[in-house]
Amino acid sequence: MHVIAGLGNPGAQYAGHRHNIGFMAADEIVRRHSSFGPWQNKFNALASEGRLDGAKILVIKPQTFMNRSGQAVGEALRFYKLGPEDLTVFYDELDLAPGKVRIKTGGGSGGHNGIKSLDAHCGKDYRRVRLGIGHPGSKERVHGHVLGDFAKADRDWLEPLLQALADNLGLLVADDSAGYMNKIALALGDNAVAKPARKSQTATAPAKDAPVKKQSHIRQARQSGPTAQPSGPMAEMLKRILGKKD
Repeated sequence: MHVIAGLGNPGAQYAGHRHNIGFMAADEIVRRHSSFGPWQNKFNALASEGRLDGAKILVIKPQTFMNRSGQAVGEALRFYKLGPEDLTVFYDELDLAPGKVRIKTGGGSGGHNGIKSLDAHCGKDYRRVRLGIGHPGSKERVHGHVLGDFAKADRDWLEPLLQALADNLGLLVADDSAGYMNKIALALGDNAVAKPARKSQTATAPAKDAPVKKQSHIRQARQSGPTAQPSGPMAEMLKRILGKKD
């Protein structure tokens, strides 16, 4: 068996929070694969069992609140006599741009309280799927950002991301992280994060009605080069100004 844990906070008031993207991923996995049964209360969590490509999977959403996520996940691992190598965790990552995904095994918590709890109860050598929610720009705004709802504009990348995470989960369970990441990248295309508009490398024509700045006679004469051959009184004046000799 392989355990898939999505991290978040229980309760309707938290459902749309960025901090709950792990719960959202777990919900999408169960929703998009018909082999999974209904959610049941087990291990101080909501749990659903199913199969992917012949592998037995337990999807779990701890109901202990984020800071104590490890209690529920650890209980499930002990019940099935599993180790951290049998666990994959989906959670929010401030230090990744919105829609970006990174996968690693082991490592530090990065200040994430849910991961700190998992490390304490399950060990550190489990697979971590970090789902970017972006950083608000200053430390003072982090709390409100994390515990705030996704904006409507985020749906452009959030919905395809969750669908890709769920649809291609078999690759991840089969330990093909590279293939999984590739499928997600293809599914998101340009929707992962807004890209700044590139500056055009071609000159922009002036607006049709824009006034054209006139050049002085002296500047015109300098730009015309040796082919300009003015005559008459103006020619004499230009020769004196420009220092030309006969």
